[in-house]
Amino acid sequence: MELRQLKYFAKAAELQNFTEAAAALFITQSTLSQQIKQLEDELQLPLFDRIAKRVRLTEAGKSFLPYALKTLKDSEDGRDILRDLMNLKTGTLSVGVTYGLSNLLTKAVGEFNKSHPQIKLMISFGTTQELLGNLETGNLDFMLSFYDEPDNERIITDHLFFAQLSLIAHSNHPVTAKKNITLQDLPGLPLILPSPGYSIRSYLNLLMKKNDLSPSLSIEVNDIHTLLHFVQTSRWVTVLMNSTIRHHPELKALPIIGADMQRQATIAWPKNVYRKKSASSLAELLIMHSADYQTA
Repeated sequence: MELRQLKYFAKAAELQNFTEAAAALFITQSTLSQQIKQLEDELQLPLFDRIAKRVRLTEAGKSFLPYALKTLKDSEDGRDILRDLMNLKTGTLSVGVTYGLSNLLTKAVGEFNKSHPQIKLMISFGTTQELLGNLETGNLDFMLSFYDEPDNERIITDHLFFAQLSLIAHSNHPVTAKKNITLQDLPGLPLILPSPGYSIRSYLNLLMKKNDLSPSLSIEVNDIHTLLHFVQTSRWVTVLMNSTIRHHPELKALPIIGADMQRQATIAWPKNVYRKKSASSLAELLIMHSADYQTA
C-alpha cells in the first residue's frame, strides 16, 4: 500500500469520477484506475462501484476512507515537522474564515507575508458549519469564526475578542434614529438574514425561539457580501456581529440589548494535530490585532 494510491483513492472518492480525479492529480485516467485497482486487490475488497462514467464508494470504501485521509494527513504533518526543524520558511498554510472576521485576517496577513514571503496562503471563506467540516478532515490548519464550544473533543479554540450582536442598517434608514434595539423590535422590521448554516443565523434563531418571537423575514442570502449590498439600499436591515461592518462606513451597527447578545470570536484548531510554526506565527498576529476589535 503506497501513499500515492491513498492519494488517488481520496481524490476519486471526493470527485466520484475517475476522469476528473485524474485531471486534478495531473495523471492519466489509466494510471489512476490501475493504482486504485492494485489497492483494491491488496485489500481484497472493491472500494468503488463503477456506474457508467461515475463511481461511488462501496461500504468498504466508506469505511476505509477516514483511515486513508488520516494516513495522508499524518504524512503531511511529518513533512511539516521536518520542514520546521530545518527552519525552512516555505510550504502551504490553509486558513478558513467567516465573512465577519475577514477584515481582521486581512490586517494580519499583510504583516505575516512580510516575514514569511515564501509561505503560500490558501484562504477559504464559508459558513462556520462548512469550515468545521474542512477543519476536522484536515483540509484547514485553523479557522476564524464565532465558533465557541469548549466541550468539543476534536477541536480547541483560542479567544480573540467579544463582538456584539447588532442590527445592521444603512445610516439613512429610519430605524437608526432609535436609541435602543431589542429582540422584540425585530418582528416589525424588514429583515434580510444569512441562510441557515451560518452560525449567526442559528444563534439568532435560538434567541428568537427562547423569547417566543418570529421575525418577519423578507429574504435569505447565502453570501454575506451580497447581503450587505441589499442592506445598503436602505430597504432592508439585517442582524450580524458589529465587527462585520468595520469597513462599511455607510452602514450602522445598533447593538441589540439583552442577555446573551455577545459572541466570542475564536481561532479554532484541530486537537492533537501538529501545529505548523507558520500557523502559530499568523495566529499570534491575529491575537495581537484582535485587541482593536474588542467590544467595550
